[in-house]
Amino acid sequence: MKSIWITAFQRDTHKVDLILSLARHYGLDGNGHFWTDDLKQMAWQAPAEKLVDRDVGLWALLASPEDLKDQSVRYGISLLALTVQAVKGVGFPIFIINTQPDKSFTNLPTPLAGASVYSIEEETLGAKFAAKANMPVPKRAMDYRIDVHANPGFGVWFELGSIAGGEWQGALCGVTGGEISAHGVGPAGELPKTTVLEYQMKGLKLEVGDAEYTAWAVKNHLPADQSYFVQVQDVPDGLVFGSLSEDDELDAHVLRF
Repeated sequence: MKSIWITAFQRDTHKVDLILSLARHYGLDGNGHFWTDDLKQMAWQAPAEKLVDRDVGLWALLASPEDLKDQSVRYGISLLALTVQAVKGVGFPIFIINTQPDKSFTNLPTPLAGASVYSIEEETLGAKFAAKANMPVPKRAMDYRIDVHANPGFGVWFELGSIAGGEWQGALCGVTGGEISAHGVGPAGELPKTTVLEYQMKGLKLEVGDAEYTAWAVKNHLPADQSYFVQVQDVPDGLVFGSLSEDDELDAHVLRF
């Protein structure tokens, strides 16, 4: 049986029960958790294993715009979304259900930019659950990979690289509002135990839009089965990353948290 997972940002059991009953009425199993804003203990990771289960066909965020205002919350939900999307694909359906009587959300974190936004008063919400949860996850073309490796012991690391059939001649990653503290290169899928860095660079300054990013980079050749790993501390506002050409031109991608 297909199911939905609910992340509720308010401890309002009435609204959670409403969403659960809608899901069950339309033949879906339902489960979920209440959001805990605790980056130090990486509370955002708690539902990750459940969310990537093959039977979970939809992720519903039950929130108001106010709930997604604090940067620690935005960063935490971004890390969870990136973790889930690395397994299930960026086309995995995410619904943001506004607990206020409208459906207005602005300035969502980039990993949630493709989410469908509805009001909790939407009359056809249950039918939309069923339709999306039972559809195959649509394939969305991406020209990069990103994943997150994290625990309270070794912190938060972003894994960056090219998709199958591609390659990077070098790699760069920068943050705004946070700090890079380490980087490495190794086989895709796991943090490298040892690493060899070619022509590493630190403290590069980049202006992207209205923000300044501090970046680290390497000149390692990275085929699709190799990744660039970057440890990020604090609570960043955004990430810029991509491949470097031989003349140091950056093919950049930007995520705002």
